[in-house]
Parts: sequence; C-alpha cells; structure tokens
Amino acid sequence: MFIHIGNDLSVLKSSVTAVVNLETVSPSRKDVTDFINSEDDQGRLQYVTDDIPKTLVITDDKTYVCSLSSNLILNRLMSQESF
Repeated sequence: MFIHIGNDLSVLKSSVTAVVNLETVSPSRKDVTDFINSEDDQGRLQYVTDDIPKTLVITDDKTYVCSLSSNLILNRLMSQESF
C-alpha cells in the first residue's frame, strides 16, 4: 500500500520509518539540523513542495520534506485504505 505525501508523490507505507513534525521542532535543535544536512549531503533529501515545510517523512531510502501536516500523514499511515 502507498500513502500520498504531497504533490504527485506517494511512498510505500511499509518503508516509512518516522514522521517528524517540523512545526514543533525548534530550529536550534542541532540534532535535527545535522540529520537534515546529512541527508542532503548524501542525496537522500527530497523536497515535495515549495511551500513552508511542516513535516519530514523518513523512509528506508529517502527523507522527504512535505507541506502536509504530520497528523494528516500519520492518519494516512494508520488508515487501512490503499492508494
């Protein structure tokens, strides 16, 4: 099953390892900033939108920056619907 994470992008539900709410993470959190920079350096970071980032969706092979809320993405993960 796949979940839609923004624009025309869907990811395999079983590959999602974490969903991080960027709206509640302080920009001064060095660990989060270091993680995002590391993912970018490794070519694993993909922006799904040009809008204000709200959520990181971390999968087995990529990290996605999304404008959808983390609650919406988590609800889609918990749902039994497939896309």
